[in-house]
This record gives sequence, C-alpha cells and structure tokens, in this order.
Amino acid sequence: MTDLRHLISVEAITSKQWDELYTLCRDIIDNPLEFADSCKGKVMASLFYEPSTRTSFSFQTAMMRLGGSVFGFSDPGASSVSKGETLMDTVKICSAYADAIVMRTPWEGSALAASLYSEIPVINAGDGGHMHPTQTLTDLTTICQKRGKIGGLNVGLCGDLKNGRTVHSLIMALSKFPNISFYLISPRDLAAPDYILRHLKENKQKYIEVTGLEASLPLLDILYMTRIQKERFTDPLEYERNKSVYVLTKRKLDRAKKDLLVMHPLPRVDEIALDVDTDPRAVYFEQARYGMYIRMALLLTMCSRARYTPPSYDIGKGAICKNERCITQTEHYLPNLTRNVQGGRQCLFCEKEIP
Repeated sequence: MTDLRHLISVEAITSKQWDELYTLCRDIIDNPLEFADSCKGKVMASLFYEPSTRTSFSFQTAMMRLGGSVFGFSDPGASSVSKGETLMDTVKICSAYADAIVMRTPWEGSALAASLYSEIPVINAGDGGHMHPTQTLTDLTTICQKRGKIGGLNVGLCGDLKNGRTVHSLIMALSKFPNISFYLISPRDLAAPDYILRHLKENKQKYIEVTGLEASLPLLDILYMTRIQKERFTDPLEYERNKSVYVLTKRKLDRAKKDLLVMHPLPRVDEIALDVDTDPRAVYFEQARYGMYIRMALLLTMCSRARYTPPSYDIGKGAICKNERCITQTEHYLPNLTRNVQGGRQCLFCEKEIP
C-alpha cells in the first residue's frame, strides 16, 4: 500500500493493496507478539465528533497493541471546536503532533476535506451517512476468515441503505470481486442513494432492490443487517414509519442456508433478536474482533508514511453543493471540488449530484 496516502474511501484501494493489507492482518492474527513494538514512538490522533464504541475503541486498542500512543477527543465540546475552530485548523494542529489522524464526523465528505490540509495520513472512521471504509475492511476480513476468499456470493444488505455508510462502503468494495450479486433490502424511503446505484450500474454489478427480507433469505450467502439510524433522520415521522421494520429471529433463519454468514456493523437496536446470538451463523461479535486486527495492519502501514506538504487550495467562495449534510455547508473555505457524471456534476466531498 505504498502509494495510498489517505484512506477516505474503499474505492481508492486496489485489489493488490487489499491483498497486501489482508496478508499483514493474517500475520498479526497468527503472531501478535511479533508486532507489539511495531509502532513504538508513533502517535495516533483520534478525532471523534460523534459517538462511537467499536470503531473508537478498536482503533485505540490497535494502536496500543502495536506499542504506539493515542491522543484526541470523543466530545468536540471539550476541544477548540466549541470555540469555532475550523476543521482545517484542527487538522493542521493535529498533523503537527501525530503520525496519523483517525476521524469520525457527522458531515459527509469531512475526511476528504481533512486530507486536503494534513501532512500525515487521514483515515476515515465514518463521515456522516456517506462512507465507513475501515468497517468495510473489517467486513472483508471477516468474510475471508470465514469463507477463505471473496467471490461468487449472494449478498443481502438489509435496513437503512439510504443513510448506512457501512453499506455504501461495502457495496463499493465488493464490486471489485468476481460474481457478486446484491440484494438491496430496505423500505422505499430508505433505499440506496443514486450514487451507489450508479456505481453498481457503471461496474455492471447484478443487483435487485426489494422490500421484504423473508423471500430473499434462502438465496443469501451473506446477510448484512443494519439498524435504522435515528440520528440520520431530519423528519421524526419518517423514522417512526421505518423503525423495527426488519427483525431477524432464529425462527426466520430456519429458511436460510446452513453456511450463511449473519453480519452486522453494530450497534444493533432491535433488528437482530437476542436468540440469534447463539446461532453459529451469527458472526457479528467475531467481526468486531477482526476489526481490531485489520486496523492494526492499517495503522502499521499508514504510520510508516513520510510527512509531506499538501498542495495549496484557493479559498472557496461558497458551497455549490446543496446537500445539507455536506461538509461544504459548514466549512465555507473549502474549494468547490466536482466531477462530471452522466447527466450533470457531482460533489467530490459527499458524492451527491449538483442540480
């Protein structure tokens, strides 16, 4: 992964880079003590602008198991952010102190924005409802560990596909592997966004959008459950309409394949009943542990990067993206980065089309 400076999206990771990273992860799983001092003297900045348990804890644990150190915040109200400090200035300061920045925010495109001004690698730990690439690395590791390889799979993704950043990242990653068929299971209000469907079409991926879980369940090799994300809804009534619409129970699993993998990025609310936990097909807690190991491999790789001076960018003249969750709506100095897509333009930060 010598040519990967930041991890903003799984789109940036090539198949070769994934193989290298997973091979390193396997070495760490098999021989953890050999890597105990691999990041000795290295420092990770942990910038979490919204709540997290697994991602925050696994990154911190990963860095400590490699012999490195961690500083940062889990409450932006306890930092200079509460005084009005820009994301750009926070990143510049942290990149002066650390060897890598791990960042989660509620704003879509924030990791890309941070990378424009950082002298050190920026790792996206979740940017609003957009992307979550290290969760996807966790998911791929789990599939490889349990099945030996990735390919020839019917993958069901169930729940909030509109706001589910883990789903968006996983779809983009699995699109790089052969013979994947996607079953996109969601209420119509929470269907996968246009840029994800466009990605599937452009990459000639097989997919079907359905609203029912039970009919698809017997066909699946992997079922990736997600919660209905209350914090992403601007309309409380929309949340009330869609909460608890999917609940996986042990009885429903009677119709599923014997070697199905039931996965979940966690936390769960009520979409997986507790009686599923004892089913050998439920691997979501193992999945969380694999997340620590793949993040160890990622940190070991990224913390070895030499510092560099990022290019200068013109001060933005106001956001042209109309997505209210886009980072350009709050950080007005950002350059207006866009690209042409079929039928118009797309914001590079949040990947939403610009009217």
